[in-house]
Amino acid sequence: MLCTRITFWVLLAPAIVAQSEWSYEGATGPEHWGDLKSEFAACLAGKEQSPVDIGQVDIKPGTLPEIQFHYKDTPLDLVNTGHSIQVNDAAGSFIEVGGERYQLRQLHFHHPSEERIDGQSFDMVIHLVHANSKGDLAVVAVLVRIGAANETFGKIESSFPETPSERKPPGVQINPSGLLPPKASYYTFRGSLTTPPCTEGVTWFVLKTPITISADQVKAFAAIFPHNARPIQPLGSRIIQSTR
Repeated sequence: MLCTRITFWVLLAPAIVAQSEWSYEGATGPEHWGDLKSEFAACLAGKEQSPVDIGQVDIKPGTLPEIQFHYKDTPLDLVNTGHSIQVNDAAGSFIEVGGERYQLRQLHFHHPSEERIDGQSFDMVIHLVHANSKGDLAVVAVLVRIGAANETFGKIESSFPETPSERKPPGVQINPSGLLPPKASYYTFRGSLTTPPCTEGVTWFVLKTPITISADQVKAFAAIFPHNARPIQPLGSRIIQSTR
């Protein structure tokens, strides 16, 4: 699946865009994003926006390449962007899909999930943001349900910065593979960033199998961000493909 080239600054955009410029409610909430700045025009006028509700009627099963995850241990580099908790990756982790390599740049969290499956929302979602050498973005979405605690999430949660500031706990390392389900079957479609500037041309891989984290782990994130999920966007003429 081809992507439109996107400059690398977008990868850290939530940390760069001033918090006051947009939010998840009120006069600067999602329904107003496209009117706040000319740079955010795609939030209103875009035709391939994310997130979407993945309904079975919209899915085209097929033979798709496997996502090969090559994630490494990385120092825990956390930042509260004012809109989510973001973990920056500096270890050279990457995925390969159909012969294309995408470097992992950062991961972040939404509560509740932005993506839905047949109308069903999940307790949270993890977005792992990757870019290839041309600047094309690929986001792997991991759906999250309440259940057994997750050790990797626990390491992140124990160091959550509660206010917008960077935090680099000394000596703490994580491996993003600890946030992946055992099976990597997926849905894929063309979409956009789910935060301003809502840039399109992003390839999305939504993993079918959720992971679990504990109720306390969800509460720890929700205490900082009670709701940071963009509403579902129209699918339009897009086709969602699925691994068998």
